[in-house]
Amino acid sequence: MKKSFEEKSVWITLVSMLAIFGYYFVVAARMKSAGSTAVVEFVPLFVSVVVLMVVVIVIAHIVVAIASRPEGRDERDRLIEWRAESNASWVLGVGVLAGIWSVATSVDNVWIAHLLLLFLISSEVVKSVSKLLYYRRGL
Repeated sequence: MKKSFEEKSVWITLVSMLAIFGYYFVVAARMKSAGSTAVVEFVPLFVSVVVLMVVVIVIAHIVVAIASRPEGRDERDRLIEWRAESNASWVLGVGVLAGIWSVATSVDNVWIAHLLLLFLISSEVVKSVSKLLYYRRGL
């Protein structure tokens, strides 16, 4: 079965996000275990990861767009997007509640920042996986 441009785009985003932010969390964990205690110490790593993410996604989308002409989004694509966003919003909501609980229990700021980032990335992963399942299932 031939994949649409939309589905290829989801694959690009999912694989890039898992690889690049996986790297981020590994390096951040090493920094934390080495004694980094201020959120500002993680900013250069975060900025470089975000820039890398943008570059990788843009280049990959250009390659896919050249290789296979993008077709327009239809009603099915919009419905898949809506349902996937709904799934992701639950994960993000839990993350916000976890962040509020962390603040209320005086958890270290570095942990709170990374907890919120982890839930943000997790919600995007849930969104991408949901989209892929909906595309494969024939929604």
